Parts: sequence; C-alpha cells; structure tokens
Amino acid sequence: MNNNINGEIRRHGRIEVVCGSMFSGKTEELIRRLRRAQFAKQRVEIFKPAIDVRYSEEDVVSHDQNHIPSTPIESSASILLLSSNIDVVGIDEAQFLDAGLPDVCNELANRGVRVIIAGLDMDFRGAPFGPMPALCAIADDVTKVHAICVRCGALAYVSHRIVAGDRRILLGETQEYEPLCRECYQKVLEEKNSPE
Repeated sequence: MNNNINGEIRRHGRIEVVCGSMFSGKTEELIRRLRRAQFAKQRVEIFKPAIDVRYSEEDVVSHDQNHIPSTPIESSASILLLSSNIDVVGIDEAQFLDAGLPDVCNELANRGVRVIIAGLDMDFRGAPFGPMPALCAIADDVTKVHAICVRCGALAYVSHRIVAGDRRILLGETQEYEPLCRECYQKVLEEKNSPE
C-alpha cells in the first residue's frame, strides 16, 4: 500500500501464481502466504473448487494436513461476488476452475487486490491444465515448485497417473499419482507403448 498525492492509502493489486506437479508444496506455499497476510491484519478470503473434497469439503488442506478455512465455489464468477472489501484473495486447485478465472483475477488485481493462486500447471499427460497457462501469462509473479521424482530423486516434471483411466480430472493422492522427472516419465511412456 502507498499513500497517493492526497494522502489516501492506495493498495497495489497483483497476481501471484504458485504452480507445479502434485506433491510439490503448492498448497503449503499458498497457505503460508495467506497466513502472513492474516498476521498483517489484511482482509483475506480463500476459495477452492467445490469438487475438491479430498481432505475437507470446506478447508484448503495441504498433503501434510496444514489447513486454512475456505469457501467452495462452482464457478470463478462467484469469487467476484464474495470478495468485496478484501485485501487478499487466495485460490487453490485453480486448474479445476473455468476459463473465466483469468478475467476474474485481472479484475480483482485492477481493483487493488492481491490475488494468490495455486494449481497444477499440467495434467497427468503433461498437457497444460485448465486456466493455469493463461494465469501464468498474466501473473505479476510465477513461482514454479517441484516435487522429487520417486524413481530417481531428480526434480519432478509431471504428476504421473498410476491407475487406469483417461478422464482428465481424477482426484487422488499417492495411490493414484506419482511425481516423475522428465526422463523417468519418458521411460514410463516407452514401456507402456512398447509391444509385449
């Protein structure tokens, strides 16, 4: 916040994106930033897609069970309706929200709101996921976090699905997904595609 020429306080809006594969600490980083804002007595509102009920129907919860209260939403338009007089908006699992999310985030930032978004940048096939590419493009700051490849220990590149199924959205944890580096992921694809 800065004082303008008339001495009024003016907030600087911005968009921050935290992205990466599963098990990389995206939600943990989102919670850390939001708690710092709360500690600074800023007005914070947190949203998550209503379909994400893995750990809690309402709270945003990291894999290590760190949590913060949130409001489940069906569409990004709800964020504008529910975030008046707010300093900071947090959004978890943004890849599951609709294509209108970048416009919503731009509108909030242009109003002077700090918007912090966490989400998978790629799906289990390694393709850009939902509104995340557009959010990365318009963000003031992008933080790419990495899990560790479970096969070789290098930095993970993708969330490899280890159960059968082609649906793009399959909520899951370590029983359904494993973080793999690019090289190990390519080896897995070669094994799947090789004739037996």
